[in-house]
Amino acid sequence: MPEPTPARDTSVEKPIGTPPPRAAAFGEGAEGRAVRRERNLAGPRTGFFQRTAQFVRDTRSEMRRVSWPTANEVKNTTIITLIAVIFFALYLFGIDRVWAYLIEHLRTLMGG
Repeated sequence: MPEPTPARDTSVEKPIGTPPPRAAAFGEGAEGRAVRRERNLAGPRTGFFQRTAQFVRDTRSEMRRVSWPTANEVKNTTIITLIAVIFFALYLFGIDRVWAYLIEHLRTLMGG
């Protein structure tokens, strides 16, 4: 005879029907409050043009770090993309024609 399954899945003594403990949501607790500070609020706020100029400088700096593909890599991936597009266009055209043929012949067999 198999053993009966236990009534509760834990060994902690608690009344039946007690809900399981709730997991803390992200940002709750003492450590969560300390993290929720805004950046750069300690000093005076800079103007629109200063922020825009800083954004442009940061953008240019990031663009210098980008590894750009060579002309040969761009050519090869373009050719692969065109071949894939042509293949799938022909495939879907063929499937469409087959289904149109089957539906039309089914319609004529049904007397339509």
